[in-house]
Amino acid sequence: MFGEKEDPKPTTTGTVQPAKATDGTAAPPERDLVYAKAAVSDLFARGGADTSLPWENPQTGARGTVTPVAAPYSHEGFTCRDFRASYLRDGSEAWLQGEACRLHKGKWEVKSMRPLQPS
Repeated sequence: MFGEKEDPKPTTTGTVQPAKATDGTAAPPERDLVYAKAAVSDLFARGGADTSLPWENPQTGARGTVTPVAAPYSHEGFTCRDFRASYLRDGSEAWLQGEACRLHKGKWEVKSMRPLQPS
């Protein structure tokens, strides 16, 4: 009621746990990365320069977003882009970095994707 002292100890009422940061050294399972890589290809195929695109693996519940982080550049005759991807699963959070290039027939393909190393 109004005017009563609040209990200083909060009450926990749900099963949602706060996200735990991972140490970033272990790569997520490939079954989850397949969805993140598909989102990267889709994002760049749409010409997404300054936008993020969400992804989710409905079988595992893993999800995140992919975001371009630099302007396109040429590498071995192909147009390439760097990106970052978030990875959330089972209350853990990680960040990945990678490179995708537009290869044969204009299709974007992820060339590398690894845990983001602290700078």
